[in-house]
This record gives sequence, structure tokens and C-alpha cells, in this order.
Amino acid sequence: MYSKAKIAGHPIHPMLVAFPITFYTAACAAYVFYATGVHDVFWFRLAYISNVAGVIGAVVAAVPGFIDWAFGVPTGSPAKLTGFFHMLLNVAALLIFAMSAWVNYRQYDSIHPNASMGATLCVLGFVLTMTAGFLGWKMVGTHHVGVNLTPQQERIDPSASRNAHSIR
Repeated sequence: MYSKAKIAGHPIHPMLVAFPITFYTAACAAYVFYATGVHDVFWFRLAYISNVAGVIGAVVAAVPGFIDWAFGVPTGSPAKLTGFFHMLLNVAALLIFAMSAWVNYRQYDSIHPNASMGATLCVLGFVLTMTAGFLGWKMVGTHHVGVNLTPQQERIDPSASRNAHSIR
């Protein structure tokens, strides 16, 4: 399978996923840091801004990811099902992080915001994001989605070549 959404021959979706993952991680860490003892409002605001940036980044990354899944991965292939669950978990995480941002929106200017709900939602969203990431890597590592094998790689591991060509 080759990506349907590319820049200079490189798939766009893997280029973009680092942004929401990073922002989600920062939001989760900052909310937990703030909620578990360091009550400096800086950490709450950092968490909120990272949370919103992660949601925006996830929406942007989802577009080429959906295009690749819908139009690049053949129907009925194991990669299609793995990709479906990858997408489902990422959408669930996106919705949870969006709920966290919505819950904390009114508290942004507060002197002593309550981050317990934001921290709880972010931890849940983070777990979903990591599980989705595992499935995303399974699509690459096991199903060779988006991987163009060199002739030397095909000679070394013929089974990888069959897997990569079977879903193109």
C-alpha cells in the first residue's frame, strides 16, 4: 500500500502524528503535575494550551490518515481492520481531549483552577492514544502499510515483500 496523501513521496499522516502525541503528552503531564501538588497556575495553563493544540493537531493529522485508510488500504485486508481500530481509538482520544479542553475552558483565568477532571480525562485520552499508536505501528511493522521495500530488503525477507505487495 502506498499513501494516497504524500509530500515529495513521503506519507503526510506519519509526519503529522508527532504533534498531537507531543501536545497530548504535555497536557497530561502538566495537568497531573498541577493536580497532584504543584498548584502554580502556570502548569494548568500550559496543560490547557497543550490540550487545545493537541486537539487541533489531531484533527489535522486525521485528514490524511483517513484518506490513506479509506483509499489506500484494500478492503478485506488485515491492515484495513487494524486501521479501523487505530482510527476508532484516535477519535475516542480526540473526543476525550476535546471534553477536557471544554471542561477547563472557563477555568483558564481562574487563580485556583480545579484540574482533577482535566487530569482524569487526559490520562484516559493518553492511554487511548498510546493504544492507537501501537496499532498504527502494527500497520507499519506487521502489515507494511506505507512501506516501500528496496530490492535488497525484498531479497533478504521475502515474506515482508509478500506482505507489502499484498496490500498495495
